[in-house]
Amino acid sequence: MGQPKLSLPWGHTTVLGQVVATCASAGLEDILVVTGGARKQVEELITLLSKSYPVRAIHNPGYAEAGMTSSIQAGLAALGTKFQAALIGLGDQPQVREETIRRIVTAFIQTGSPLIFPSFQDRRGHPWLVARRLWSDIQAIPITSTPRQFFKTYAGQIAYVTADESILQDLDTPGEYYRQRPWILEG
Repeated sequence: MGQPKLSLPWGHTTVLGQVVATCASAGLEDILVVTGGARKQVEELITLLSKSYPVRAIHNPGYAEAGMTSSIQAGLAALGTKFQAALIGLGDQPQVREETIRRIVTAFIQTGSPLIFPSFQDRRGHPWLVARRLWSDIQAIPITSTPRQFFKTYAGQIAYVTADESILQDLDTPGEYYRQRPWILEG
């Protein structure tokens, strides 16, 4: 992207600002951002966002070698024992809707399923929810692996909620960013 994508403009905020605002509007009580690359810039942004939202940061020092699994593990470890479940989302997914997050949380409350995924046209996406009782199993995944085998192991316990295509969209290239970005017209 040429710069930290989480700090790119998104409407009247930033990519990360939109993600945090959506999570907060959906009622999430503790929004934890796991930083890796561009740590300083992202943590500065989080400091600003924390004035309006329940957001905080922790750093994953192994992000470069280990990837997303180690970030999920770092985030779960930082949550402590206060919460019954964690919603795992992507910082570069500002398109996700508040309604989707609410549906996921409601499905957890109503079904008690330990894994809840949003689904669009039979494809699961982000964010997804994992109950506390499975956190130790996620912590046991080798950091160089992806959670795919974990999901296969618990496939029979996964509940799905219908969502729109935003659960499949993230911002990995400048083209994706410019196609999806909401533009603000001055005038």
